[in-house]
Amino acid sequence: MPESTDKPQQKDGRQKTGAKDAARRAKRKAKRQARAARAAGPTPQWYKYLMFGLMVVGLLWIITFYVTQGLFPLPELGNWNILIGFAVAIAGFLMTLRWRGQ
Repeated sequence: MPESTDKPQQKDGRQKTGAKDAARRAKRKAKRQARAARAAGPTPQWYKYLMFGLMVVGLLWIITFYVTQGLFPLPELGNWNILIGFAVAIAGFLMTLRWRGQ
């Protein structure tokens, strides 16, 4: 059957997008712009304190474990205390990826 000449087609055989798709694209573009406007500001003060606090707590956890030869912070966990300290510190370092300065 021959192709219809009244509706133009794209290269892959689909018909051109209509007004519905254009509205959908405009809505997505508006959402993107709103998200960019929100993200443009500096990070809240509490975020900074939490980020640095986690890094310091993780470091102190590991130092305490080594200095007390495993008696503190949680002796029943044994060497898992090192993993806990690293996990807390890494959580703080991962927060730096989202931090925006002033």
